[in-house]
This record gives sequence, C-alpha cells and structure tokens, in this order.
Amino acid sequence: MTQRRIRREAVSDQLFVLLRDRILGGELASGSALTAERDLAAEFGVNRHAVREAVKRLQQARLVEVSHGGRTLVLDWRQTAGLDLALGIAAADGGPSVADLARDALEMRACIGADAARLCAIRCSDRTAGRLAEATDRYLAGGPDLTELEEADIAWWRLIVEGSGNLAYLLAFNSLTGGTLPVADVPDDLRTAELLDVEAHVRLASHITARESGAAERLARELLSRSVPVTPRKAVR
Repeated sequence: MTQRRIRREAVSDQLFVLLRDRILGGELASGSALTAERDLAAEFGVNRHAVREAVKRLQQARLVEVSHGGRTLVLDWRQTAGLDLALGIAAADGGPSVADLARDALEMRACIGADAARLCAIRCSDRTAGRLAEATDRYLAGGPDLTELEEADIAWWRLIVEGSGNLAYLLAFNSLTGGTLPVADVPDDLRTAELLDVEAHVRLASHITARESGAAERLARELLSRSVPVTPRKAVR
C-alpha cells in the first residue's frame, strides 16, 4: 500500500494568520507601520520570501496597504475587511465573540432572505416557480428528521436567492452556508422552530409563485428572524 503524505500548511499561511490576528486583535493598531520585513523574518525564524507572501495576503484582505513612502501601514479592518475574514475576526483576541458574530450573520441572513424573497416574487419565471414547487414538496417529505429538513431548507432557499437575480445576495448566501460565517452556532431550539414550521415555508412559496412580493418579504423576514438570538449586542467600534 502506497503511503500518502499529509500536506503541511505553508509557512506563509501560518505567518499570515499570526499577523492577521495581531491586526484584528488590536496589537497592531490601525495607522501604524507593519513590522519591517527583516524583523518579521528574524522574529519568526522564516525566510523573507514567506514574509512577503504573508504581507501580500494581508494586502489582498485589505488589512494593510503600502503607502507612497514605501511603508506598509495597518488599515482599520472595520472600514476595509470583507466577509472572508469573519471567522478570523471572531478568533482574534479583543474581537467580537463567535456568538456575537453568529448573531450578526443571522441578522444579515434575515435581511437578505427577506429581500431575496421579494425580488424572487417580482422576477419569478415559470421555470423558477416550477422548481420552487418541487423543492417545497421535497421539504414536505422531509418529515421530522432535522438533518433532512436542514438540507432541504438550504436547497429551497438557494432557489429563492437564485430566483432573486441578485448575484451579491447569492455570494452572501454561499458564505452563510459554506462556513465563512458561523451561523451553525445558532441555538438548536431557535433553528429547530424555524425548520419545523413547514406551513410557513409552504405559504412563502405560494406568495412567491403568486408574485405577491410584499407578502413574501414580510413572511420571509418573520420566518428567518426566528433563528436570531434576542440578546444585547455592542455596537461595532
């Protein structure tokens, strides 16, 4: 039997995570200069090529930028970072907790889902209506099995988001379902209440296929808001 080698994480990837967390956690303050390349290489015992690759990724993530004077300056991630950094932000010391970020993501999910339902009702083609009816039947067939309902629910909402015709919503949906955002941390009782309300799913599908955009938006927001924990949240600073 041929032995398979486990691919090790690149040094530059590890260095990127370390520097990212220093920025997100506030150890490297916005507006300050990033530690010099040679000093970073000496601190971590790596070559300067690995440092350059890590800094390049920091630039791509909009955590640093190169000034006209050639210095690499730390940016305020609250003004520049994107959803791809969500899990890193939650993991960094001094940043919001995973629970806080999960709640924020679920609030975004409710807003996007409600407007996607509205737009889908407006733009719903006969083909989309037919596919949504089929997906609703599969949801009804899911029964009390929560795993099957979860899978059917994601497929059902994907049709609605795709039917909205909004590419930005679709990409956000992929982030919400693909692990970029920690929505899996929603309390089980809240998520279960949403999933088991089959009647609401059926009514929402009916509103969309009947092109009742206002009713679709209201019901979608009410349904998705059930998974949002009602707890105090500090404003983002």
